[in-house]
Amino acid sequence: ALLWLALAPLPGPPARAELRVRVRLPGGQVTEESLQADSGADCVSLELRAADGALVTLTADFRQEVKIFRALILGELERGQSQFQALCFVTRLHRNEIIPSESMAKLRQKNPRTVRQAEEVRGLEHLSMDVAVNFSKGAQLSSHLHNVCAEAKEAIYTREEDVKFWLEKGVDGSMFEVLPQGSDVPELQRCRLCPDRWKPCICSYSLSIEWYPCMLKYCRSRDAGGKVSSYKCGIRSCQKGYTFDYYVPQKQLCLWDEET
Repeated sequence: ALLWLALAPLPGPPARAELRVRVRLPGGQVTEESLQADSGADCVSLELRAADGALVTLTADFRQEVKIFRALILGELERGQSQFQALCFVTRLHRNEIIPSESMAKLRQKNPRTVRQAEEVRGLEHLSMDVAVNFSKGAQLSSHLHNVCAEAKEAIYTREEDVKFWLEKGVDGSMFEVLPQGSDVPELQRCRLCPDRWKPCICSYSLSIEWYPCMLKYCRSRDAGGKVSSYKCGIRSCQKGYTFDYYVPQKQLCLWDEET
């Protein structure tokens, strides 16, 4: 096992740890991915630079059952865009999507130079982000939202089905605003088909988490009396891609999504 769990419990307060892993991107380039775990706050985050230069972060807040994807996309200055554009997509975190924070904090690697590829490719998820999240009220959804989405104040999106789940948990509904849908506004096109740069449209953004610890592996041992017990002895790694569709008030905010 190239990555294993340090089995001795770490002494002292809850662990905060960072691991840097070299990962191969689909085009063959190698990037460095940073994995951070904070078992006290019960959260983990992963950050990597995609092949197109975008900085992609995934934050998993286990306590609130929230995951936050952030993309910092390099702007096209010659097309009147700012230096970068920030997007945040907030969805429900399900159990067993990613290993627990205390296990992530104990991960070590024997050979930091190894370039890793995920053992399992999980299916592409296509998500329709039909609700906007108010940045100033978003802290009660997850305390990490303020730090992670600070540059994306006007571009934080979620889904109606996730909102229903959070409302049942007692989150204040006034932070959510339902966005115009194609069914309400028949002339709303996909941005890639929209000829006018200043018209509203449905934008599409895709990102991929190239390598993340998705499951724990267990090994068995037998003691002198023949009693068998199992213990955590490593991880399984996964890759997963996401495509998010969401409303933008003008196509200028979605220039990457064009017919190629």
